[in-house]
Amino acid sequence: KKSQMASPLYCTIILFLLSLSTTRSFLVPHSSPLINVRGLRGRLFLSSTADDATPGIGKTLVVAGATGYIGKSTVKEAIRQGYSTVSLVRSASSASSNPYLSGSKILECDVTSPSSVSSALSTLGPIDQVVCCLASRSGVKKDAYMIDYKASSDLFKAAEGAKARHFTLLSAYCCKNPWLQFQQAKLKFEAEMQSSPGPMTYSIVRPTAFFKSVSGQLEVVKSGAPFVMFGDGEVTRCNPIAERDLAQYLIDCGRDSSRQGKILNLGGPDEPLTMKRQGEMLFEAVGKEPNFFFAPLWLFDVIIDGLQWMADVTGLEALEDAAETGRIGKYYAVEDMLTTDPSEKFGTVTLQQHYDKIAVEGQEYDPY
Repeated sequence: KKSQMASPLYCTIILFLLSLSTTRSFLVPHSSPLINVRGLRGRLFLSSTADDATPGIGKTLVVAGATGYIGKSTVKEAIRQGYSTVSLVRSASSASSNPYLSGSKILECDVTSPSSVSSALSTLGPIDQVVCCLASRSGVKKDAYMIDYKASSDLFKAAEGAKARHFTLLSAYCCKNPWLQFQQAKLKFEAEMQSSPGPMTYSIVRPTAFFKSVSGQLEVVKSGAPFVMFGDGEVTRCNPIAERDLAQYLIDCGRDSSRQGKILNLGGPDEPLTMKRQGEMLFEAVGKEPNFFFAPLWLFDVIIDGLQWMADVTGLEALEDAAETGRIGKYYAVEDMLTTDPSEKFGTVTLQQHYDKIAVEGQEYDPY
């Protein structure tokens, strides 16, 4: 296995597949343990929510997409803040055993059905805030317009109908420079939110990246294989944000009038991190000497162009979707996911702290 892993072609293929499997992590929910206040390797994991105040007492907060990566953390944080928290889920029976949702009211709802969404919200009484963590799993055109646009739009309208006070959308930083289908779908919904006459207020939060999206090679590195990246490893930079820090920010939008009626770009506390630097940090966390493999960026173009040519010839939607998935992978290989303005950085948990934690405890598997 080690000789296979060392093969340049094998590493290139692995990195391409890895980029496709983790690119949605910049945008959509995955499961990972919450960062707690604890010591590890001489570091202290500082909580950005250490204050025991419970501003949500007596108020109802609804989380849509509650079983997703960020949705689960948002439910947990809402409960911690004292909100009467409602988790909108596809299947109440499967969600009932999810420890992240413990303490919330689990409400089954088909977000692709406007009547189901409206009916669910109408049963809750006064709603202080709805936090939308809905996102398509694949990012391809059909899924994107069904979830990132229509389901999110239907939820917004249902929240207005239920007279919710505030609506917070988890969007994506990459919408600043859109050339993918899911970005266009998100922007279409954002435009609807911005044109809404009210009285429900809104916040649009665009995080740079999630810790999940830059942690995918942990197990590979621990096994002794090289950390693989595109180009020279210095092509892109990012400052990802911890899920609990992001969850706090999302919920606090409902109480902070300065965050309302705006698009809010948001990154974590780190300085700009290249992919090579991320690799060095990961090797430090697992206690191994750095070992890198650099894959060529043109690999994306070869694969994308080949898939698109076959899609054009055959007219098969599956091939068109595969080409779009390749474009998503390339996007994150060449575009920065980075905020540098201090007002657009939030939280206390750094990526090195996260790496140190998962190097010891592992990271929970979640396909989404």
